[in-house]
Amino acid sequence: MLADGLRYKSKVSGSPFTAATSFGAATMSCFLCGKHRARSQMVTRKILGKSQAVCSPSCKAADEAAS
Repeated sequence: MLADGLRYKSKVSGSPFTAATSFGAATMSCFLCGKHRARSQMVTRKILGKSQAVCSPSCKAADEAAS
Protein backbone atom coordinates (compact mmCIF):
# COMPACT_ATOMS: atom_id res chain seq x y z
CA MET A 1 0.00 0.00 0.00
CA LEU A 2 1.35 3.41 -0.91
CA ALA A 3 1.70 6.29 1.57
CA ASP A 4 -1.35 8.09 0.12
CA GLY A 5 -3.55 5.01 0.68
CA LEU A 6 -3.67 3.76 -2.91
CA ARG A 7 -3.20 0.06 -3.52
CA TYR A 8 -2.26 0.44 -7.20
CA LYS A 9 -1.50 3.17 -9.75
CA SER A 10 -3.73 1.91 -12.56
CA LYS A 11 -6.27 -0.84 -13.02
CA VAL A 12 -7.47 -2.68 -16.09
CA SER A 13 -11.15 -1.93 -16.62
CA GLY A 14 -13.75 -4.65 -16.72
CA SER A 15 -14.44 -7.84 -14.85
CA PRO A 16 -12.90 -11.30 -15.23
CA PHE A 17 -16.48 -12.63 -15.14
CA THR A 18 -17.89 -10.71 -18.12
CA ALA A 19 -20.70 -12.36 -19.99
CA ALA A 20 -19.57 -14.31 -23.01
CA THR A 21 -21.25 -14.13 -26.39
CA SER A 22 -23.22 -17.33 -25.79
CA PHE A 23 -25.30 -18.11 -22.73
CA GLY A 24 -23.57 -21.45 -22.05
CA ALA A 25 -20.08 -19.92 -21.91
CA ALA A 26 -20.89 -17.37 -19.17
CA THR A 27 -19.78 -18.22 -15.64
CA MET A 28 -21.71 -18.47 -12.40
CA SER A 29 -20.61 -19.25 -8.89
CA CYS A 30 -21.69 -22.49 -7.29
CA PHE A 31 -24.06 -22.02 -4.35
CA LEU A 32 -22.28 -24.76 -2.38
CA CYS A 33 -18.53 -24.28 -3.03
CA GLY A 34 -18.49 -20.71 -4.42
CA LYS A 35 -16.19 -21.49 -7.37
CA HIS A 36 -16.95 -19.95 -10.76
CA ARG A 37 -17.71 -22.44 -13.49
CA ALA A 38 -19.24 -22.28 -16.97
CA ARG A 39 -23.03 -22.48 -16.87
CA SER A 40 -22.80 -25.61 -19.03
CA GLN A 41 -20.99 -27.35 -16.12
CA MET A 42 -23.74 -26.53 -13.62
CA VAL A 43 -27.23 -27.74 -12.79
CA THR A 44 -30.00 -26.22 -10.72
CA ARG A 45 -30.95 -27.89 -7.48
CA LYS A 46 -33.65 -26.89 -5.02
CA ILE A 47 -31.91 -25.80 -1.80
CA LEU A 48 -33.81 -24.22 1.09
CA GLY A 49 -36.89 -23.83 -1.09
CA LYS A 50 -35.17 -21.99 -3.97
CA SER A 51 -33.49 -23.19 -7.15
CA GLN A 52 -29.73 -22.62 -6.92
CA ALA A 53 -26.93 -23.27 -9.43
CA VAL A 54 -24.50 -25.94 -8.22
CA CYS A 55 -21.63 -27.90 -9.78
CA SER A 56 -22.58 -30.95 -11.83
CA PRO A 57 -22.46 -33.79 -10.85
CA SER A 58 -20.83 -32.59 -7.58
CA CYS A 59 -18.31 -29.99 -6.45
CA LYS A 60 -15.69 -32.68 -5.73
CA ALA A 61 -16.14 -34.34 -9.13
CA ALA A 62 -15.94 -30.96 -10.91
CA ASP A 63 -12.65 -30.16 -9.10
CA GLU A 64 -11.18 -33.53 -10.06
CA ALA A 65 -12.23 -33.08 -13.70
CA ALA A 66 -10.66 -29.59 -13.81
CA SER A 67 -7.29 -30.92 -12.54
